[in-house]
Amino acid sequence: MRVRRLLLTFLSAGAAAFLTASSLSSAPANLEPSQPAPIRAVVELFTSQGCSSCPPADTLLKTLADDPSIMALTLPVDYWNYLGWKDTFASSRNSDRQRSYAKVRGDGSIYTPQVVVNGIQHVNGASKAEIENAIGATSKSLGPDRIPVRFWQENNTLNIATGGAQPGHPVEEATIWFGVVQTSGTVDVTQGENKGKSLTYTNIVRELTPIGLWKGQPMQIQIPRGAVMLAETQKSVVLIQEGRAGPIIGAAWAGLW
Repeated sequence: MRVRRLLLTFLSAGAAAFLTASSLSSAPANLEPSQPAPIRAVVELFTSQGCSSCPPADTLLKTLADDPSIMALTLPVDYWNYLGWKDTFASSRNSDRQRSYAKVRGDGSIYTPQVVVNGIQHVNGASKAEIENAIGATSKSLGPDRIPVRFWQENNTLNIATGGAQPGHPVEEATIWFGVVQTSGTVDVTQGENKGKSLTYTNIVRELTPIGLWKGQPMQIQIPRGAVMLAETQKSVVLIQEGRAGPIIGAAWAGLW
């Protein structure tokens, strides 16, 4: 909540630099891309500490996160808190994001553990085969719609630079999301369906906030690092997503420390 409040204050004050750039080369040439390999898939796991079928999915997400071409994110939801255990990482905004995906898809399918791949296809979060198939299918369908994103830290500023839409592949409007991520967290559950278990989570999204709109043109955004720092977070992410819950056409990581 602190990050969201500070970002909204910062943006409303007009301090963010939304600069039109001719190309990604406008970023300093001596800066390496923020990820060692292009992100081919964003995998979002909707999970809960109160869900007895979720621990295998949480473990699988750690395996997926070891692949540098996959952005594997954990988004704990809050709607199982009534089962006797309040999820210590859960956010109502994560639950809202999951509902938004179901609404856009039109299938109304909301469950845990649920994985949404590239903002397009949902599958059982505990099924490695289903997730790999979804990664292959959605990565192929996105193809030339993907937008290059560079994300780097310089002094006390986080810099985001995006490319433009490819000729013949227009995008009417996309949301630029900024998130802060806790790379790992372990919880000893003492009540509910997972009573007695010690659960470990990977790349826990602690805040995910829209910071702007991308309309097909290259652009650059700068954010003061101090506006997004939390003691428990180590990474930040940027997603470019058609609409607010459509296909994810760009993604990048950056460290906060």
